[in-house]
Amino acid sequence: MLRIVSLIASASEIVASLGLSQHQVGRSHECDFPEEILGLPVCTSPAFPTDGSSAEIDRRVKAQLANALSVYEVSRETLDALQPTHVVTQTQCRVCAVSLEDVERALTGWVTSRPKLVALEPNALADVWSDIRRVADSCGIPERGEDVVAKFQAKMQRIAQSACSTPRRPRVACIEWHEPLMAAGNWVPELVEMAGAVNLFGEAGMHSPWMTWQQLVDADPDVIITMPCGFDLGRTCEEMYWLTDRPEWRKLRAVETGQVYLADGNQYFNRPGPRLVESLLILAEILHPEAFAPALEGAAWQRQNKSS
Repeated sequence: MLRIVSLIASASEIVASLGLSQHQVGRSHECDFPEEILGLPVCTSPAFPTDGSSAEIDRRVKAQLANALSVYEVSRETLDALQPTHVVTQTQCRVCAVSLEDVERALTGWVTSRPKLVALEPNALADVWSDIRRVADSCGIPERGEDVVAKFQAKMQRIAQSACSTPRRPRVACIEWHEPLMAAGNWVPELVEMAGAVNLFGEAGMHSPWMTWQQLVDADPDVIITMPCGFDLGRTCEEMYWLTDRPEWRKLRAVETGQVYLADGNQYFNRPGPRLVESLLILAEILHPEAFAPALEGAAWQRQNKSS
């Protein structure tokens, strides 16, 4: 009998996409989708307060890492009590989720069920598909993994074909953190290109890069989409002052033309799993409203009020 513990939000969504949620017995504190896993025992917690502004969170994270401390804590006692057969974690980012090292320390000599450790490695879109296959293979359902990947790829291809058939090719800046300023990397540049636009910052398959305000001014994007890591729409709105209070902000073309958008980075763009399909659709709705009905507007994205 499978007993799966997911220690990363995107992995819980991958488990669900494979039809294995009924076998999931534990989750991380950030695993909040699908709804049926919310009652499962929580095996992790942040090692520092996660409230406060973008700048305060950035300082806390950097202080933890500078002192060779983990950003998250894993409960060995909870893991052992759950007796998992599989524990799913990641190697992509020590800031975004529990790291492989954190989990290995928690498992060593503690978890008597000797679970299989499944480490996901999502740096680019192709890696997300490989991760779905990796989870499926480890659980003995490789064919289902292939079917799920093919389904998601077909959905994205249909969105991309419609988006790229439009004549508009806007130049887009995707912002992943407000203070200090960071552009979105990894799979986001790929999604932007698939959505029929030109990505200005960040490289596909590479970690999200820090950027300067002068770089943003010099690029003067047609569209700005902000998707802070770990923030929902409400939290993103609250943190917009880091951008809007800057003297350079109102001089940007995207601001002058009302082409600034907020997206739910926590639920969509920051999660390398099944809902990257919806992330692509969000971009298509924003960038090509003439071709895509705003089905996700209000819930997953919104336009920034030009006067604010």
